[in-house]
Amino acid sequence: MFELSAPEAVVFTLVVLAQTAAGVVAALQLAGSRRRYEFVHGPCVLATVILSTVLLTLRGMSIRAVPLTGLFDSLIVLALIFGVLYLLLKSAVEQVWFGSVMVWAILGIVLIAALVAKPASRVQELAGTPWAVAHASAMILATASTVFAAANSALYLLGSYRLKHKRLMYVLGRIPNMETLARMNRIGVRMGFALLTAGVVGGLGLAHLEGTGIANWLADVKVICIILAWISLGTLVILDRLDLLKVKVRAYGTMVAFGLLLIAIIGVTVAGATRHRFSREFPAPPEHRAPIAATQTV
Repeated sequence: MFELSAPEAVVFTLVVLAQTAAGVVAALQLAGSRRRYEFVHGPCVLATVILSTVLLTLRGMSIRAVPLTGLFDSLIVLALIFGVLYLLLKSAVEQVWFGSVMVWAILGIVLIAALVAKPASRVQELAGTPWAVAHASAMILATASTVFAAANSALYLLGSYRLKHKRLMYVLGRIPNMETLARMNRIGVRMGFALLTAGVVGGLGLAHLEGTGIANWLADVKVICIILAWISLGTLVILDRLDLLKVKVRAYGTMVAFGLLLIAIIGVTVAGATRHRFSREFPAPPEHRAPIAATQTV
């Protein structure tokens, strides 16, 4: 975070503060102060969305390109998408647990972004191709869809557990009805699979353009995790279409796919165990010889 330029650091700090405030309000709502602090929730998330847009604009201006190739930029886009999704669904799904899970998901994304924040770096020529734009866009949207599906899965499993133990007071008015959660999970899984398919196809196109070969591309740990997540989502979609899958099993399967994507995007990338790079170092001026580290993409 401290490696960002001054304007970017200021804006991103405001993003962290706004979303942290939203997370605190969500906790207060669950603690029983729901009506008292409810008016703060929406504006905090809206501030996160607006400030994230400003931050991406600043980074795009600094490299004179769409900032989609860096892990930090991808996470900010992901937080922005989730913020917009929350604001759109807020009036339709008013239960406190749904809003809290969405807000905490955004907060988690923002905090992870703070750990991997780096200055914007220029992209390779390969990243300017239609294959790269399609791949990056599809992967970000696929991740958003899978996280949304996983959030609904978590709520479904929580509601199922509490209903099984006859704790109705912790379900009624706090968690959306089970049919709604199952339906939103199904939508998220299907969208995630379709978008992840587009992302994998885009990745194959990039591997062909780069000349690395499909075998080398498949040997990358990050790619392996993404393909396993794609297979998991595809299996869920097929079995669900054939009515061979219970909602609870689909919820657990969604969590598995989400975990694989989380390992691919965060664990493998942060650990540096991937060659999946679309940006490169540029020599610094004589007075600033410290190299800018290469960033990675979702």
